[in-house]
Amino acid sequence: MTTAHETTPDAATAGGTTPAPWLPVAAGAVTLVMWASAFVVIRHVAHDVSPGALGSGRLLVAALVVLPLVLRRGWVRPTRREWTLLTVGGIGWFGIYNLALNAGERHVDAGTAAMIIQIGPVIVALLAVPLFGERMHAWLLGGMVVGFAGVAVIARGSSTSADASLLGVLLVVVAAAMYAVGVLTQKVLLRRIPSVQVVLVSFVMGAVTCLPFSGDLPGIVAGGGAELWWIVYLGIFPTAVAFTTWAYALTHTDAGALSLTTFLVPLIATLVAWLTIDEVPPSLTFVGGALAIVGVLMTRRRPRAARPVRG
Repeated sequence: MTTAHETTPDAATAGGTTPAPWLPVAAGAVTLVMWASAFVVIRHVAHDVSPGALGSGRLLVAALVVLPLVLRRGWVRPTRREWTLLTVGGIGWFGIYNLALNAGERHVDAGTAAMIIQIGPVIVALLAVPLFGERMHAWLLGGMVVGFAGVAVIARGSSTSADASLLGVLLVVVAAAMYAVGVLTQKVLLRRIPSVQVVLVSFVMGAVTCLPFSGDLPGIVAGGGAELWWIVYLGIFPTAVAFTTWAYALTHTDAGALSLTTFLVPLIATLVAWLTIDEVPPSLTFVGGALAIVGVLMTRRRPRAARPVRG
């Protein structure tokens, strides 16, 4: 998700020589595969690790990975308003998001969860209207209708599956909404605070949010079994490393075109889940996922400017 589609890399990273053309493409591809794998790993361990332990363990590992980057760059002191935004984003995106997604994947498969998360940008567009004064236009309204219709179709497909439930769909929708909260808070924070610092603080706040629901985490760490290593994997690769490779790709490619590639995540997640844990979403989920993606694309359209009337 566990994704950071709208995260902007630090301006300082944009300097330097132009890389080989294949490097940004490879970085973007690595990011997509890592994000997709997160849905599969969460599904794989969902019934063996509590949602809180999975979330807090993952975020603590990610925080340890990015801490040296923050120490090397230096600390920018946030203002009181920025601390408020950091708290909201950290608790919402990284805390509640992980709790909701981890719990949701106990009830829906990895591919379905990845498809539902795709409506996050639709919620971003909806919330940007009251928060940032963006205009509600026909494309935005239509995109929201189509996007949420896609979720309804996914819910319908899940309700007919023995391994899925409406509760799981609703939990993943909550995760998508928390993703939207995180994107909107970062949109303001990244104007002045380095992205690695925003991410570090968010990781820590998210981990603290999950800790009260992590009673089994000490036992998992002490046991040193497969569950611990899956948590470490989630913290290092889909979280810390994927943020870095995404920022690198975003620095050297067109942001709009790159963001569209995130629509491949559900497809990759479904393929990986099929190959590794023999799991395929209900057929209606693919229809709903396609509608959700169309809805997102519609919200990104902008109405044509009105032509001036000549006298």
